[in-house]
Amino acid sequence: MKEFFAKHGIWILLVAVIVTVTMAALSAFGTGVATPIQNALGVVTAPFRSGISAVTNWVDDRIRFSEDYDALKEEVARLKEENARLAEENRQAQADSAENERLRSLLNLRPQQREFQYESAMVVDHTSSNWTRTLTLNKGSSMGISPKDCVIDAQGYLVGVVDQVGTNWATVLTTIDTDFEMGAIVFRSGEAAIASGSFNLMADSLLQLNYISSEEALLNGDLVVTSGLGGYYPSNLVIGEVEEVITDDSGAMDYALLRPAVDFDELTEVFVITDFTIVD
Repeated sequence: MKEFFAKHGIWILLVAVIVTVTMAALSAFGTGVATPIQNALGVVTAPFRSGISAVTNWVDDRIRFSEDYDALKEEVARLKEENARLAEENRQAQADSAENERLRSLLNLRPQQREFQYESAMVVDHTSSNWTRTLTLNKGSSMGISPKDCVIDAQGYLVGVVDQVGTNWATVLTTIDTDFEMGAIVFRSGEAAIASGSFNLMADSLLQLNYISSEEALLNGDLVVTSGLGGYYPSNLVIGEVEEVITDDSGAMDYALLRPAVDFDELTEVFVITDFTIVD
């Protein structure tokens, strides 16, 4: 029906106008009572008048629908934009909360006899090969980072030391890198040793503990921390724990395997110790 009126509406309207004009002319001579001709014309034109009314109402409905649809589209677009803004604010709030929590955790773990200055940095690249295991950070000398600065994670565990520094970047030798070496202490016994990376162990994410004076000084699971001897590096940063004691052919202890406290593959954010003070 809608298609019929859409195609023939103009002709219907023209016929209705002619009939209406004719009836108006005839009524000018009437007495108030329809003549037979007027009555016949009214009967004939009644469906056309109903059709015109239906077309008019349909057009009005379409206009109102179009206006309502446009308004609805604008409202949906506005709500989408508002939802995106609120989602972004929520993500930012969660990120800020997580960062604050990591910083609080880091500060709470700081020994009372030391004062550290930290510079947080994001890990932008993990480099792993047969001969090296390094990280690249998104901050450098412009933020006070220098070579040999110790790098820790949010729990205060040692990640490694800064190797090279640019204006806005730095590379870090992880504790399992073959070039890493640092004075260490077995926390339980106080035994001094040297923790160092090993070419043979790097693929297994392990490092060595060398120069232990006696096998009795070590137990599997012993915690190993930095010694801080010489004052160049902070003391008591957790390096890892003893996983196995390796003996030589004579049965004497050769070295120990250390499992780092850090999962290097999962690191996304670290903290560079740019300065520290021992408050003994």
